[in-house]
Amino acid sequence: MKFYVGVTDNDWFDYLRGLPGIDEVNFWQPGGGSPFKILQPGEPFLFKLHSPLNFITGGGFFAHWTRLPISLAWETFGEKNGARSFEEMKNLIISRRGVGKDRFEDFNIGCILLEQPFFFDRSDWIRSPSDWKAPTQQGKHYDLLTEPGKSLWEQVRMRLAGKSSYLPETRIEDSARYGAPTLVQYRLGQGSFRIMVTDAYDRACAITEEHTLPALEAAHIKPFNLQGPNAVYNGLLLRSDIHRLFDKGYITVTPALRIEVSRRIREEFENGRYYYPFHGNKLHHLPKGKEDWPSKDLLIWHNESVFRS
Repeated sequence: MKFYVGVTDNDWFDYLRGLPGIDEVNFWQPGGGSPFKILQPGEPFLFKLHSPLNFITGGGFFAHWTRLPISLAWETFGEKNGARSFEEMKNLIISRRGVGKDRFEDFNIGCILLEQPFFFDRSDWIRSPSDWKAPTQQGKHYDLLTEPGKSLWEQVRMRLAGKSSYLPETRIEDSARYGAPTLVQYRLGQGSFRIMVTDAYDRACAITEEHTLPALEAAHIKPFNLQGPNAVYNGLLLRSDIHRLFDKGYITVTPALRIEVSRRIREEFENGRYYYPFHGNKLHHLPKGKEDWPSKDLLIWHNESVFRS
């Protein structure tokens, strides 16, 4: 198991550590970035401030990497992008990109999605490892079982264990005092849920195959406020009108992954001819991993509790 130390925009860090109770953050890459493939979901990502503040100051737990239009990144994460407004975020990123013509474009940025972020008090900051090549190095991964990663992680772990305010729920456990650390499953925030469902379905509506990104929404099969998890297997990527009909019970998906359209659309609205051709079809663009396919149990819940048969 490993962790990553990434050089962090100081303004981004200062703003986010002042936000109470945030459950996720978007660690953006201004130029779009190469895909971030260093960590597995659940592994730690630590924040290191720019020189001369050569300290580890907090971190989070890696969930997903993607590339998003800046407008969608703001719409999804808002202040969890580390800025007070969309304009402030855009200006900050443009200043890092150094390309003035981007001001009127909805350009793409790289997004490293981190769950359960934590921000250390100044007195708990940890000096950067001795092998850090300042000021040019942008990031470095370490193994939790070999030096200097082992000692660095032990300092982080002690701070997390010592103050529950940093991380109310432990995300890393030690199998023994000096044994190999093991991952503990984390909960996704709402923004990460939306983006991970969007990517899992290849940015296409599971029912209509619509690919226009601004028209697509991540739907919960069982709503979050009814204890439905923020997990890809509890999600469907749907065009916005299909999403509303799904939430209202006029459309459902069976455990066999077939679409059902309620007769109530015709009865109540004297219309629906656009939607009935989807009846009986199988879903399109299922996630590549079967563990992320819509949960049969959750689909049964929707069929029985929401669908207007």
